Amino acid sequence: MSKNSNYRHLVASNRKLAKQAWGDVLDLQKVRSLSEITRHFGFSIAMREILLLQGGWYVTHAGLVRLAKRRHCAGIDVEAVSEFCDPIAARWSFKATVYKSKNGRGFVGHGDADPSNVSSMVRGAELRIAETRAVNRALRKAYGIGLCSVEELGAFSSQPRPSTTPSPSNGSHPSNGSGNGQPRLRDQLCLLIRQYNLDANLVKAYAADFCGTATLSGASRELVESFISHLAAAAKQNRDALVCKLNSYAQPTVEARS
Repeated sequence: MSKNSNYRHLVASNRKLAKQAWGDVLDLQKVRSLSEITRHFGFSIAMREILLLQGGWYVTHAGLVRLAKRRHCAGIDVEAVSEFCDPIAARWSFKATVYKSKNGRGFVGHGDADPSNVSSMVRGAELRIAETRAVNRALRKAYGIGLCSVEELGAFSSQPRPSTTPSPSNGSHPSNGSGNGQPRLRDQLCLLIRQYNLDANLVKAYAADFCGTATLSGASRELVESFISHLAAAAKQNRDALVCKLNSYAQPTVEARS
């Protein structure tokens, strides 16, 4: 299959998946933008390399790294900027340099993170987040990607806004709350599980895989929102297919393992 054929197939696949996941907010302009982004960079929605958030397309760290591999990136150097780092305050700053070829000039990007600009769900991982942001910026510069990455989003890193409603007694994280009268993300997910009679544990495992995190609690609010939209669309379109997908996340039984 030719390269052009591969891209045509990917464009068609992305458009189909986008309509399934974000059909309620997907207009003609967004579809056209998605097609152009796909043709230029080969990002895949199925691989969670690109997401529709806040009305715009955003690339993920996974998408940028895979693009670098496809373009035969020669290497990425990352180093801490010590004068802007304070381990005690969990404040980190990194400089990343991407080399598209062995003898080519490097493209530099900087990233920083501290407790004030990361989600409380990933508190304690400021060093890794700062490194990821630096690499993302360097890769976007190197390959001329105008899309912002999810990991750089202000909304991704912002702390939850204060809410006038009482804190939930079930211990759920405040970042799942809402001060504007909208249901919390946890409540939205539980509603879908009850509505379509889904296995909650399998949904959580699927959600973590979809968001690219070890557990659902480690995912950003935007990624969880994206998963909820995807789950709702999948359940509405073909519940049986969704159940089959969820069953793939079931742990093998003792008898099966033996």
